[in-house]
Amino acid sequence: MSDSRNDMARAYWRANLKAITILLAIWALVSYGAAVIFAVPLYNLRVGQIPMSFWFAQQGSMFTFVILIFVYSWWMNRIDRQFDVHEE
Repeated sequence: MSDSRNDMARAYWRANLKAITILLAIWALVSYGAAVIFAVPLYNLRVGQIPMSFWFAQQGSMFTFVILIFVYSWWMNRIDRQFDVHEE
């Protein structure tokens, strides 16, 4: 492979890793932060009859994960088009 193709491959991989790192950080912040670190302040807030800290631990992290799957798909499609490796 030529140097320019290697550079493009490295740039593509860096963009991919950046997307993954950001999305995993968001998921960790929501699942760990809201359920553990902010459990006491969120305990007084309620979603129906359930404390918000419990809701985030049980449901919020799963909802966030599903949303992040769609965001990852959209983001990777953008990166694929940017580096002209898309499948269309």
